[in-house]
Formats: sequence, structure tokens, C-alpha cells
Amino acid sequence: PGTICSRDGGFLTSWQPDEFDAEFFGISPREAAGMDPQQRLLLEVAWEALENAGITAQAIRGSQTSVFVGLTTNDYSLSLARRLRPEDGDPYISFGNAPNFAAGRLSYFLGARGPAVVLDSACSSSLVSIQLACESLRRRESDAALAAGVNLILSPENSIACSRFGMLSPDGSCKSFDADANGYVRSEGCGVVVLKRLEDAQRDGDT
Repeated sequence: PGTICSRDGGFLTSWQPDEFDAEFFGISPREAAGMDPQQRLLLEVAWEALENAGITAQAIRGSQTSVFVGLTTNDYSLSLARRLRPEDGDPYISFGNAPNFAAGRLSYFLGARGPAVVLDSACSSSLVSIQLACESLRRRESDAALAAGVNLILSPENSIACSRFGMLSPDGSCKSFDADANGYVRSEGCGVVVLKRLEDAQRDGDT
């Protein structure tokens, strides 16, 4: 009890939560400190994804662009709960750590008018976000879509729980569908895919 069965994991080393450029996203320092770092990372990677796709912020604003985000852990709120007194609570902490805020915050910043959904289907959350984004485009409820997934390991509780359930691999190896499989390895990351219907992308000259 209270220990983790593996020393292995996949961790981001080139991004630090306290380096988040809050001013660029119109967020005050106080709000940035209270919000889940997963939301901070999501905003930055989404902006990079749009730049890589050759889509400007002006093109998104007011458009029927949807946002689907896979998010399943709440490590930051767990770490805050350990050290905050009831009188230290504020809206930036309470709502900044609510998973549903992740998609809404990104959609609001971009000025998008399509659906904004956070989904949690555990390890398949990112894949399901892409599926829902594709379906939204096919149904023409969206002209474009951002499908994303984000995960940061910020406290030990989930790794301890996974260890006690026998879900983590003691030897630090993922051997999916193999007879020798003995668990998985927890990792961090964020990915954002920008989707448009092919005919729209060709018309708009998007990459």
C-alpha cells in the first residue's frame, strides 16, 4: 500500500507547467496558477496544430469549428486538495480543474461556434475524440474540428491505484495482446489533430 510497482513512465521534459504563456491566451496569472496544467498544455498544442495546418485564428473565429478533447485524469486537483484549506478555494481552482472546462476554454479562446465536448473513455479517450470529430464533420454540424487528447502525471495517487489493481507493468514494458503482457506504462503527452472535410480544405487551400 502506498507504493508504485514500477519506476518507468513516459514523461515530458521539454515543457514545464509554470512556463505557460498565460498572457498570450488572455488568462491572468492567478487563473493560470489555479487551472489544471493539462488545460495549459492543451491550449499551447492546439495553437501549434492550427499553425502547422496553415489555419489562422481569424479563420476560426466565428466559424462552426468543433472541439473534442479526451481527458481522463485529475492529478492536479488531487495535489491541490492535499494542501489547500477551504478558505483558499476560489473559482479559478474549482472550475479550472473541471474536465469540462478544457474544451470550452479552447473553444472560447478561438471564438469557435461548434460543439465543445470533453470525453473520458479511459485509455481510448484520444481515439474516441477523433471518431466524434469525424462524425461531426460527416453530419455537417461542423465545418472543421480539433480532436485532442492530453495527459499529465502530476501526483502519485493514480499510479498507486493502478499498481494495487495490477494494471502497471512491473518490468516497464507494454506488451499489448501478448501472452506475456503484465500491465502497461503510464505516460504524458498532448496531441491535437485539425480535421476538415477534404473538399473544404482544398477550397480553402489549407495544408
